[in-house]
Amino acid sequence: MAFQQFLRRKLQSHFHNPTLMSSMITKKDGVGSTDGISFRALALLGASVTGFFGFATTASADEAEHGLACPSYPWPHNGILSSYDHASIRRGHQVYTQVCASCHSMSLISYRDLVGVAYTEDEVKAMAAEIEVVDGPNDEGEMFTRPGKLSDRFPQPYANEAAARFANGGAYPPDLSLITKARHNGQNYVFALLTGYRDPPAGVSIREGLHYNPYFPGGAIAMPKMLNDGAVEYEDGTPATEAQMGKDVVSFLSWAAEPEMEERKLMGFKWIFVLTLALLQAGYYRRLRWSVLKSRKLVLDVVN
Repeated sequence: MAFQQFLRRKLQSHFHNPTLMSSMITKKDGVGSTDGISFRALALLGASVTGFFGFATTASADEAEHGLACPSYPWPHNGILSSYDHASIRRGHQVYTQVCASCHSMSLISYRDLVGVAYTEDEVKAMAAEIEVVDGPNDEGEMFTRPGKLSDRFPQPYANEAAARFANGGAYPPDLSLITKARHNGQNYVFALLTGYRDPPAGVSIREGLHYNPYFPGGAIAMPKMLNDGAVEYEDGTPATEAQMGKDVVSFLSWAAEPEMEERKLMGFKWIFVLTLALLQAGYYRRLRWSVLKSRKLVLDVVN
């Protein structure tokens, strides 16, 4: 602030100097005096400083609007030929069903998708049979309930959007089927959001019904903290810490968004291998067929 005031006084002194103004007006061919050069240098410096402070203000406003930038984590399935941690997917599904399914939905995933990924077919059938699905109409034109089966999708926690908003203080919980693809830097963002709940810092007030999370745009989120140490008991005996549950849930949601990733990577590797062999064969054939022609020497008889 003091520096800007200094620049303002300096520029005003130049503008109020009649000798300088007359010399600047009467100069021709773009040639100025030493004072004119000094004035232009100060103006350029002032513009640079103003731009710097404007950029800092914009960056600060952008952080407040879009949330704190989340750190990057080394997810094991992000490699070119890396696959999902299927044990983590199974644990993540367990956390989802026991903690998150009460207020979030996954409308694009069916129980059949879990077969061979995290559970056996018999385990998934038993899991699906525990829910009741409204089906019909029957021969009498009436709806009925039946046990779930493999083709059924995960049950929805709310009957409609109005019921979901009423249960969450007006906020509509998002569908988590594609959440890691729908958010910028999705996997890191979801993990940082799940484990980033803090007490609001001094000077920040959060209204009743909201919770402070610096990674959420605006810092105030309606979803309460979902993960707490020991919230679930893993079947394989893994300690259910907050960070472990966050990692497992993100692995599960990443698989839900891209269940075909492993097959796609394997198919891509096969195609690259086949195309590499074809390229080597094409190069060898070109060398074989054209080596004779390219190695010929033409002799020009200028006499005859």
